[in-house]
Amino acid sequence: MSSSQVPVWPLKVVTVSETSSLLSSVPMGSFDAEGNYIPRTVTEDNLVGTDLNDLVGTSVLEFEDGDLVSGIVVKIDHDEVLLDIGFKSEGVIPARELSIRNDVDPAEIVSMGERVECLVLQKEDKEGRLVLSKKRAQYEKAWATIEELKNRDEVVKGVVIEVVKGGLIVDIGLRGFLPASLVELRRVRELQPYIGKTVEAKIIELDRNRNNVVLSRRAWLEETQKEQRGDFLNNLKPGERRHGVISSVVNFGAFVDLGGMDGLIHVSELSWKHIDHPSQVVQVGQEVDVEVLDVDFSKERISLSLKATQSDPWQVFADSHAVDQLVYGRVTKLVPFGAFVQVGDGIEGLVHISEMASHHVEAPEQVVQAGEELWVKIIELDTARRRISLSIKQAADGGEVSAEYREAFGSHAYDAEGNYIGNFDYGDFTPETEAQAAWAEYATEAQKSPDEASEEEPVSQEPAVSEEPALSEEPEA
Repeated sequence: MSSSQVPVWPLKVVTVSETSSLLSSVPMGSFDAEGNYIPRTVTEDNLVGTDLNDLVGTSVLEFEDGDLVSGIVVKIDHDEVLLDIGFKSEGVIPARELSIRNDVDPAEIVSMGERVECLVLQKEDKEGRLVLSKKRAQYEKAWATIEELKNRDEVVKGVVIEVVKGGLIVDIGLRGFLPASLVELRRVRELQPYIGKTVEAKIIELDRNRNNVVLSRRAWLEETQKEQRGDFLNNLKPGERRHGVISSVVNFGAFVDLGGMDGLIHVSELSWKHIDHPSQVVQVGQEVDVEVLDVDFSKERISLSLKATQSDPWQVFADSHAVDQLVYGRVTKLVPFGAFVQVGDGIEGLVHISEMASHHVEAPEQVVQAGEELWVKIIELDTARRRISLSIKQAADGGEVSAEYREAFGSHAYDAEGNYIGNFDYGDFTPETEAQAAWAEYATEAQKSPDEASEEEPVSQEPAVSEEPALSEEPEA
C-alpha cells in the first residue's frame, strides 16, 4: 500500500479539564522554589485488610500426597516422564506408573506438550523429587465411572491388553478380568486373537477393596441378541432336522452351533450304542445333522439328538431276524445267570444259563469264555423291552440261518425255509471272517448224504465252534 493509501483516523483533542479527570485526586508530588519535582512519599499501607496467605497462594503451589494435579509433559525418557505442574521442580512419572499395561514404552503413552492428570505419590523422595502417577489418577477416576456404570447396569468398553490364565485383561481405566467362559456365547479355546480388540462387556462383579473387576461379554451378547434369539427359537420345531457344527464337547454331551444359537446333544442321544465319552462319536468342528427334540423358551435351551437321524440298529436287527433263526455271535460278558452275546453292531442278547447246554450247568464258565465266538439260536425277540433271548443248546439242533449268512454264501443254496439244499464247494470259496468259516464248516457237514454220514463217525449238526467241552457227569442224587 502506498503512502497515499495509508488510512487516516480522526484524532481526538483532549483538554486539560478532561485529562484531570483521569488522574488521581491525591497529589502526585510537589515542586521546590527552583521548580524541581519532589515525589510524594508513600506512608500508607495499601494492603490493609488483605490476607498475605491468599496473595501467596495464587503464586505458590501447595498440595499433599494423594492429590490430583495437572501438568505439561516436558521430557520423555525410556524409564520416566517429566511433568511441569508449576511446582518449584518438575514432577517425575516412573514408566511403571504411566499405564496399567505392563512393560510399556513411555513415548507410546504420552507425547511432548501433552497435558496429563496425575496423582501425587510422594512430594519428595530420597532424591528430593516430586513423584507422580498417571496410572493411579486414571485408576481413581475409572473406579468412580465404573461404579456408576454398574449401578446403572450399563456396559463398559475397553481394549484387550493381555491374555492370562483363565481369561483376558481388558483396559477399562483399570485392569478388568474377562473369563474365557464369558468371552463369547460359547467357550472359546484360543484367546490370543482377541489381543488389541475393543470389546464391550457387562460388569458382573465389583470389589474395590480387593481391586477386583469381573466382566462378561457373553452377558452383553445375550442381551443384545435376545430379540434375535427369540425369533430363532420361534422358528425351531420339535421333530425337524437342522444342520450344524459341533462347537464344544463336554462330559455330558456335545454342543452344536445351529447358526444362531447352540443346542445340546445329551450323551444319551449321541449314539444307539453305549459310549464312555462323547468324544468317541463327535469332534469339535465336525458337521452334523441333528433332530430337534425340545425347545425350552423360558431357559432358551435347545435339546437335540444325533441318533434320531440314524437308523436304530436294534430295530434294524429285529426287522431282519426272527425267532428260531441261527446267528453267529461273540461272548462279551459272563454273569451268574448266563452270558451276553453280541450278535450285531451294538446288539447283545442273553443266553440264560438254562439254555447253555442240554445238561445242568453250574456256572457259565463251564460252557463258554468271554471273547469266544459261536452259533446261537434266537428264541425270543422282545421289541417293547428291546431284549433278545438266545440259546446255545437249541443252536445244536440246527435250523434256519439268518439272511446275512445266506446272502454271504449264495441264496441259491437254500430253500424258501432257509434250509441248505445246494452243493458247497469249499475250494471255490475263501472265508473272509470267522463267522463265514464257521458257517462254511457247518454247511459242509450239512450237505453230506445219510450214507456218507453213517460211514463216518456221527457228526453233530451244529457249527463246530459251538461244541461244548466235555464235562464230568454230576453225581446222582
